[in-house]
Amino acid sequence: MALFGSKEEQRTAEDASSSNNIIGKGTVIEGNIITNGNIRIEGRLIGNLVSKAKIVLGQSAEIEGNITAQNAEIAGTVKGKTDIAELLTLKTTSVINGDINTAKLVVEAGAVFNGLCKMGNTVSQQQTTK
Repeated sequence: MALFGSKEEQRTAEDASSSNNIIGKGTVIEGNIITNGNIRIEGRLIGNLVSKAKIVLGQSAEIEGNITAQNAEIAGTVKGKTDIAELLTLKTTSVINGDINTAKLVVEAGAVFNGLCKMGNTVSQQQTTK
């Protein structure tokens, strides 16, 4: 019996990590979002955002809270700390007001960033130990 439960739990975890979540433009969420899969936000979130995969924030996205993910691509506005284990890409329209911790950073011309930035492998190692 335990073997069947174990396989079922593995399938559930795999399904969750391959899932895609979308928060549409005009949607406002107050509270934290935690997901194992990818998430794209075009609306507004007042709370923290945690993903074990990739976060994509569109141009109309507004986040008032901390962001934690494996990878992220930001084209919207973030007011809070951003912790990315691997690659963070700040698009031309992005505005970040808060500190950034990431292993790798790509900043396109026109992106605005106000805060401290810590980079390198030590960032991803710190996140895996949390």
